[in-house]
Amino acid sequence: MNAVTMNDRHLSEVMNAPETEIISAAAAPVRRTPYFETESGKRLIEGALALFRNAIPPLLGMLLFIGLWGLISHSVKNIPGPAETWTSAVELFSDPFYNNGPNDQGIGWNILNSLYRVGMGFGAAALVGIPLGFMVGRFDFLNRMLSPIISILRPVSPLAWLPIGLLVLQKAEPASIWVIFISSIWPMVLNTAAGVQRIPQDYMNVARVLNLSEFKVFTKILFPAVLPYVLTGVRLSIGVAWLVIVAAEMLTGGVGIGFWVWDEWNNLNVAHIIIAIFVVGIVGLLLEQGLMLIAKRFNYE
Repeated sequence: MNAVTMNDRHLSEVMNAPETEIISAAAAPVRRTPYFETESGKRLIEGALALFRNAIPPLLGMLLFIGLWGLISHSVKNIPGPAETWTSAVELFSDPFYNNGPNDQGIGWNILNSLYRVGMGFGAAALVGIPLGFMVGRFDFLNRMLSPIISILRPVSPLAWLPIGLLVLQKAEPASIWVIFISSIWPMVLNTAAGVQRIPQDYMNVARVLNLSEFKVFTKILFPAVLPYVLTGVRLSIGVAWLVIVAAEMLTGGVGIGFWVWDEWNNLNVAHIIIAIFVVGIVGLLLEQGLMLIAKRFNYE
């Protein structure tokens, strides 16, 4: 039997086969790759795992904190629980900028006034502290001259400076700014000076060989190399400034988050005090995170 005869026979068998067999053979299923084995599926799994690693631990921590808070509120009299505090917060922030006179203003005005004082004191500390840190780190004689003074004044409690401010400035507002200034200046001075002192001596030797002026040494060598240290000092200082303003306002009065906390204590409104604690923490976190973003931007560039 030749090949032509065999092909004709095979064709005849196919043509004479039942119609159902032909259809089932044509409709045989083709194996598909499962979705989670594809590239998009793998990326989805990786994204879910990253979300689990990043989001679940903080969420569990917050749930644990709220649970402990609720347990304490049930055990200790006059401590409001999470639900009661949340209800009070919704009511409080429904109108944060009301103004019924100097002693009755919304929490929004209190936060803004505190931020204003922090900005004034912190800005003055930066204008003085950063250049002073450069000079202390650059000139050994100045470093040895100011080191004992800085070592004595730096550990002093911020509130110990408040009576001096009230005595000299005669008003509560500038006295609060003075306390912020004197408390937040030290991290900027010390970090900037440390950055200058850690510049390799070879850089300074090259500058001396090239006979660069002090201005060019500062702009071309010192400032670019010391900038990360300066930003670290600034970040630490803003945390100190925001920490100090609450205590200073409790003593000086006026419109501010610190005085608001003290006023709510006098009114025995513990829920508002707890809300103020969260507000202080969140605002401080935002200030620090904002400065960290600025620091990363400069470091990358």
